[in-house]
Amino acid sequence: MAEKNQATGVLKKFKQNHPDLFEFILFNIMSNVATITNFIVLWIGTGFLFTSFANRSFNWFIFNYGIDQGGLGGFLSFLLAYICAQIVNFIVQRKVVFSANVKIAKVLPWYILTVVVAGLISIWLPPYIISILTPYVGGWAATIANAVNIIIQVVINYPMMKFVIMKKE
Repeated sequence: MAEKNQATGVLKKFKQNHPDLFEFILFNIMSNVATITNFIVLWIGTGFLFTSFANRSFNWFIFNYGIDQGGLGGFLSFLLAYICAQIVNFIVQRKVVFSANVKIAKVLPWYILTVVVAGLISIWLPPYIISILTPYVGGWAATIANAVNIIIQVVINYPMMKFVIMKKE
């Protein structure tokens, strides 16, 4: 029990001495809830929900999902995974990391704008990553593309959440 109290004391001291670093670390740890959601939904989408669409290419606007990149099924899977992860992420970050008390209606437009920008990148980028990596990693290319998306989302989401969306009133 003494070891637990000592670890708790060290953690509290670190949080007190380095609040911004602690918050960033907590943000990334708690983002794993959204990351897990993202991967599970992606795998369900590509493995079950949208398999009948995988043999149809999807080319629209900036999106280019050929059959080798999962086709329309891949696009829908990445889109659904992203949306589900962002809903989970908003709730977790608001409650656990930022302890925000801002009115959701007030910040929701900013959050939607943030996730749309990050989302466009996250849906546009995978077919290119998959094309490059498939010869080297085979079926793991979509999973690696998803991991790259997650890193990009942290780079976009954390500053927006800290300084705009979850800012204390």
